[in-house]
Amino acid sequence: MNKCQGIIIRKTPLTESSMIVTWCTIDHGVLKTVAKGARRPKSQFSGKLDLFFEGEFEIIRSKKSDLHTLKETSVLLTRVNIRKSYLKTLSASYFVELLNKVSESDTPIKPLYDLLKRALEYLEDSEPTLLAIEHYEKEMARILGILNPERPSINTLSDICKIPLIRSEILKLLK
Repeated sequence: MNKCQGIIIRKTPLTESSMIVTWCTIDHGVLKTVAKGARRPKSQFSGKLDLFFEGEFEIIRSKKSDLHTLKETSVLLTRVNIRKSYLKTLSASYFVELLNKVSESDTPIKPLYDLLKRALEYLEDSEPTLLAIEHYEKEMARILGILNPERPSINTLSDICKIPLIRSEILKLLK
């Protein structure tokens, strides 16, 4: 078993009772886990698996795929204020989607994890701004080693990945 710490960045139904939980972790990068029985009302995971939750968890690594088994989890931070605002939730989702576009499964990305954590902490306490969105993009480009001071960071990022569509919706709401 491996112990990890991470932030939940995606939840996907798998079966009637199980789900896939994707984590951005400190030591292992993006990890996908199967939470067996998590969709049942009396599951051991009840109330512990939601978007942007940060927690410690244990997995059993799969030898055949990149989908590991989630054994247990404990919540460190819930970040409930993000889910109280549509714009905050949309911004947090954009940060996560951009991270997914530039990262590989099971590859350590501690600086990107730290950037996501700081961004979510900012959204927990503050309303998103255009400056905050652009700062996240610029920091991501810097961490990836593709920052070009002569071009906007979003253009540099668009050279290596398709920019998530929700960015344009965020910009409309910020005007």
